[in-house]
Parts: sequence; C-alpha cells; structure tokens
Amino acid sequence: MTSRDPRAPRVVVIVADGARAHTLASAVAAGHLPAIASLRDGGAMRRVTTVFPSVTGPAYTPFLMGRFPGGVGIPGIRWFDRARTATSAPHFSRSYVGHEMARVDGDLERGAPTMFELASSSLGALSVITRGLPATHRLGGSLPFALRAAWTHFRGDVQGWLKIDERIADEFATRLARERPVFAFCALTGIDKTSHASGQPSPASLGAMQVVDRLVARVRDDAERDGSWPNTHLWIVSDHGHSPVAHHDDLAMLLRGWGVRTRAHPFVAGFAHRAAVMVSGNAMAHVYLDIATRERRPWPALSPKWQWLADRLLERPSVDLLILPLGEHACEVRARKRGGARILRERGRWAYRPESGDPLGLGPLDGLSMDDAWDATIRSEYPDALVQALSLATSPRAGDIILSAARDYDFRARWEPIPHVSSHGALHREHMLVPLVLGKVPARAPRRTVDVMPSALAALGRPIPEGLDGVSFV
Repeated sequence: MTSRDPRAPRVVVIVADGARAHTLASAVAAGHLPAIASLRDGGAMRRVTTVFPSVTGPAYTPFLMGRFPGGVGIPGIRWFDRARTATSAPHFSRSYVGHEMARVDGDLERGAPTMFELASSSLGALSVITRGLPATHRLGGSLPFALRAAWTHFRGDVQGWLKIDERIADEFATRLARERPVFAFCALTGIDKTSHASGQPSPASLGAMQVVDRLVARVRDDAERDGSWPNTHLWIVSDHGHSPVAHHDDLAMLLRGWGVRTRAHPFVAGFAHRAAVMVSGNAMAHVYLDIATRERRPWPALSPKWQWLADRLLERPSVDLLILPLGEHACEVRARKRGGARILRERGRWAYRPESGDPLGLGPLDGLSMDDAWDATIRSEYPDALVQALSLATSPRAGDIILSAARDYDFRARWEPIPHVSSHGALHREHMLVPLVLGKVPARAPRRTVDVMPSALAALGRPIPEGLDGVSFV
C-alpha cells in the first residue's frame, strides 16, 4: 500500500554511513553540502550518540528497531555462537562481512518488530536489516548486485563504492517519487569506505558526502514538486564515526602467540580451540573463552583461569578499555593506569562506582535515568558509555571480555581488502558522536540514534511498541 495523497505523512531516512558528527557539520559550514544545509535551516542539526559496537550492521538496529544491538541478538559484525542455536558446525560463528549478511534477519530477536513490519508501505536501499520488507521493495538485494558489491569490496575498489552509491541513490529517488511509500530507508556506505582508505575528513570522504547531499536535494525537489514536502519528514543520520589508525594489533595472532588456540575470521573452522576473537570495525572486539562450553558464565567464574589473559591484554597499548560482564545487571570496566569501576543497572537506574580507579573519568554516579546517564557522559571521552557498555556486556551473545581500542590502534592486522588508515567500533567520542539532521524542528532534543525509529512511528501516526530503548523526538 502506498499513499498518493500529498497530505499523508511520510518519513524518509538517509544513512550517511560512517559520517562523524564534526566532519559533516564542518562540511556543511564550509558550503560543501548545500542541500543538507538547507534541510538543517528548516529544522535542526543535532549531535547524538550511536551504539556500542559503533559499526555498520549492529548500529542499524536503532534506526529500524529502536533497540540497542546486543539486546536484539547482534552483538557485533562478527560474533561467536556459544549457545550453538543460530549457527552450524564446525565454526559456530557469524560474520556479516560477506554472504552471511543474509543471516541478519534470522539472528534478530523475533519479538522485536522492524519499521518495515510496522509501516503500511516501505522502500529500503542497502539496508542490512530487511525483515518485513518485500523483496520487490529492496534495492541492492539482487544476486547480480551482491556479486558486484562483493567484487568491489574484496578488490578494495573505493571509487567503485562511490559509483554504487550514485546508482543506488538514483534508483531510490526514482522509486520514492513514483511509489510514495510511507516509510523509506536508504543507506549510502561510501563515506565509510573512503574513510577507511583515506581518513576523515579527506577529499574522497567529502566526495561521498556530496553523493548524500545530491540525494537529499533530489528527494526534496521531488516532494516540493508534487506538493508532499510539508508532510515529509526527511532525516539524515549516521551509524558511527571514524578516527585515524596507525597501528594494527592483531588480537587473534596475539592470543595464539600466548599459547591460546584461537579461532578468528576468516578461518574459523577447526577443533580444540580454547578462545574465539571476533573483531568489529576494527576498533572493538569480543573475546570468548572456554568456547567448548555452551553456557555463558560471568567473569568471577572465569577469572581464576583467565585473569592472566585480562591482565596481559590490559598491558597492551592497543587496549583502552577492557569490559568484563558480571551478570545480568552489572559489568566491570578497566583501563590501564586508570583502574577499574563497575557499571550497574538497579531498578531501571544506572550507577557508576569507581573501585580501584575511575577509568571513564566520570566520578561516582548513582540513580541515573537513561536521560541522566546520557547527560552525565555526553561531554566526556566516552559519550553514553554507561548505557552502551552495560547493554552490550549483558547481551547473551557478547564475549567474556570486550575490548575498546585505544586511539591510533585497532585489532586486526590482516585480511582487510582496504588497508585501514581509519577505524571505528570503540567507545571514543569520534566513533560515538554522529549527526542527525532533521527537516523539521523536533519537539524534544534527540539524544540517541535509537530515537529515530519511535520518532518515525510517531510521525506516521502509528503506535509505538513497548520495550524500545529509544523515545520519540516528534
């Protein structure tokens, strides 16, 4: 069902994948992105926080589900299936880089609906999540396109990604104007690809942002021409930022060098492995221990055997934060030279309690609501870290040790088609702060990317499901 009535509300979400908040704002201020500047002038440009891990795939669950990724079954772009419920022998692991991207929909929690399931009509382009979106309404999902994208990715062809973005943007705008779905979602990944290859900002990443800007201009022009612009909500958002990388500390090779038989992508088959290393972004990683055991145990049960590993990891200059799950409502955060602290959620309130130190630099905090936790951390080095670290650590599919990389480092030295000079995935400001540009003034200040999905439902006049992590700004 589509709406030909120009008075009917419509929501269009464009993901500028990989755009850092500061980079996009600077490009707008410099006059490089006139359509986005015009959109901002009629509405707002806000700086909001994404999720942990701050990486494509998991960081799309906020836009389309209003939920943090760990809670809906997507703890990283790579993860180990300790429970053996989603994957198969002999590897029991998942990587959404490649053909297993088609597994995302099946890995998601069934009881958490997507926008495509809740909207009366939808269009999606290059969406990692497609559950509820008819195949005929998916752009970039055909076999010929998948083969072209794979060839472009594994050759490290950055300019090829810009051509893919241009082609997808053109097809998306054409079908949006012709079919008028009430909800439309388009992800353009060129900013991320160019940033990995040449950094951000760079001429290449600016060129990718200008592809987004041209799509914004066309969507607006078409809506103004057919009279639907007053009732169109056009939003631009990003899933993560970027920061420079000078050193690649390969975690899998490191553990093997310490005598721990370890599985890691791309070679995950084999037997007698004691650990699994699953890297995302590549500035965060899950480390799974005693992987023959299907039951996930909190850190106190693992520490007698594995404390030495946590200590040695924390000695590495590549490791900024080491996060240890303590149970359903708590985790420990450690930092080299800054000590350790606990993050807890008690009766729906967050607390941060320094113990041997203050790794997040926040001081003791107690009794915080979700909004309070965001306000208390937004100006820190780790925006929204209390909510994001605990949300991921308590995910049943998360690792037994979770690592957030130090600046100038990431955790994967080999097998990247594009040699990374910039990475993401960690809890740093550059990764966590992303832009949100709105064509209309919001009713309340948005804080997180999880606010996008309930806001879309509110704009469309649809009921908002219970249990979302976000709240509407419409």
